[in-house]
Amino acid sequence: MRIMIVDDSAFMRSMIRNVVVAKGGIVVGEATDGLEVISTYAECSPDLVTMDITMRNMGGLDALRELITVYPDARIIMVSAIGQPSDMIEAIRSGAVGYVWY
Repeated sequence: MRIMIVDDSAFMRSMIRNVVVAKGGIVVGEATDGLEVISTYAECSPDLVTMDITMRNMGGLDALRELITVYPDARIIMVSAIGQPSDMIEAIRSGAVGYVWY
């Protein structure tokens, strides 16, 4: 599976990358904020995106809504350390296929 990782934390990107590779996935791209994922999504052509909720410049929920509008078949899992139930509900309503709270 071709995975794109979106998180403003280099540590979290590294952790997710390690899990993806260990499970046989291929990391096709990484981004540090919502604006970057929107500008690079098409060229990376991922099967799945993991995206942090809270990032600078453009947060994950705004980027999720934009990506789903432009790429309605995009499969995006939101990831958060905060785990606000309202964010989880909003993410699923906005088109996320899953939500991971760590």
